[in-house]
Amino acid sequence: MPMLMTTGAMMTCSFGVAPSSLNILPANRVMAGNMPAATIADNVPGLNVPPFGMCNSIANPAVAAATAAALGALTPMPCMPVPAGPWVPGVPTTMIGGVPALNDTCKLMCAWAGVIQFTAPGQVTVQV
Repeated sequence: MPMLMTTGAMMTCSFGVAPSSLNILPANRVMAGNMPAATIADNVPGLNVPPFGMCNSIANPAVAAATAAALGALTPMPCMPVPAGPWVPGVPTTMIGGVPALNDTCKLMCAWAGVIQFTAPGQVTVQV
């Protein structure tokens, strides 16, 4: 059964070189395992979704420019996720502040062609 995502959930990006952890503000006042629970709207870069180290996606303009300057040798550049919408699919049967909850099967698409997904939920008690 899928787990509800909270602050501290570990994520990876298909084009990032390092894992990152989800950060949820306690604005909705819903806790799971003593941590703020996440919704599909928690996708703000830098706030909810920190960088993943360096980015290897040639669709990222910074990577494309650095790669061109290096005469075509792929040159990773610092990662700043650019979400292309909310997390999908969400849990429509579990609402937090009127927004579907976020579980460990959800994915976030990045405008630079990456797919962000969870590797650990951040808590181990609440299933959705």
